[in-house]
Amino acid sequence: MVEVWLGTFPIAGRAGALAEMAEADGWDGLAFTDSQNLGGDAFAALALAAQATARLRLGTGATNCATRHPAVVASAIATIQVLSAGRATLGIARGDSALAFIGRPPQPLGPFRRGLEQIQAYLRGQTVDCDGFSSRLEWLPPELPKVPMGVAATGPRVIQIAAQLAERITFSVGADPERLRDAITLARQTASRPLSLGAYVNAVADPDVGRARELVRGRLSVYARFSTMHSSVLEALAPADRQVAEQLRSSYDLAAHATSGARHEAALDDAFVDRFGVVGPSEHVAERLADLVALGLDHLVIVGHGRNVAPDVLAASSRRFGQEVIPALKQRVSR
Repeated sequence: MVEVWLGTFPIAGRAGALAEMAEADGWDGLAFTDSQNLGGDAFAALALAAQATARLRLGTGATNCATRHPAVVASAIATIQVLSAGRATLGIARGDSALAFIGRPPQPLGPFRRGLEQIQAYLRGQTVDCDGFSSRLEWLPPELPKVPMGVAATGPRVIQIAAQLAERITFSVGADPERLRDAITLARQTASRPLSLGAYVNAVADPDVGRARELVRGRLSVYARFSTMHSSVLEALAPADRQVAEQLRSSYDLAAHATSGARHEAALDDAFVDRFGVVGPSEHVAERLADLVALGLDHLVIVGHGRNVAPDVLAASSRRFGQEVIPALKQRVSR
């Protein structure tokens, strides 16, 4: 059965309440973005979420091993695994806003791969060679189940690295079935073992499709921008989407990253939002998501609203998604 996660920014002082809301509304998991300049600390928020919930799966969506040493990442998520009695998942990527807001580009592929290898070794209780120094997490309880690692992946090289090293891949290529199908095929061709495959999806359910588009644009611009960050990914887009992506890249306002109302939203016309995201009434959203799951996905991370969304709007959207979309989706995929 597909897992449906809520992906959002950790808000200092509200993490426990957000987790309680997600669990009560029927979400399967909660993923907090790790971007230190734009929100509270993701791992502190996950610790509070673990204490506030009983069944909700908890993870980062996503952290990185550039601002945090691999040993720090491994220890932090293992702590959440203990606090949550085995409900933790590590979501990790090369770093976008977390690095951009300290003036650095995403982590190069070589160090990224080495970081993933080291984190996996730490989480398995193994020794890691840190420039000639033998390092391991000395405190890991022997009975602690290993935390699964999931890599957020857009381009083919990151997908291949993830397929070789991680237990999970969460594709960040939008909701276009063709792009997802290609990503799934590459992951399966590369992997030598079973993988959990999922996708980040910009989705908002609302009876008013125009309102749903406006609510999703802020966060959708973040994920659409990922497709502009490497020439091979940009060139793989359909011509119409490539034109939109290039306009988005040229107008992107980093100061308004992941917020609704940013000036770069003007690049995202309605047709692009409808293709790259999933918006509209609950039944329509459930149908679109079911089509994506049918490609071979077992988890979805729904990243709908900008980080500046009003609490009451987020609460209403969460409730509608949990009570209407998720049950309809699961009913469709169980047929």
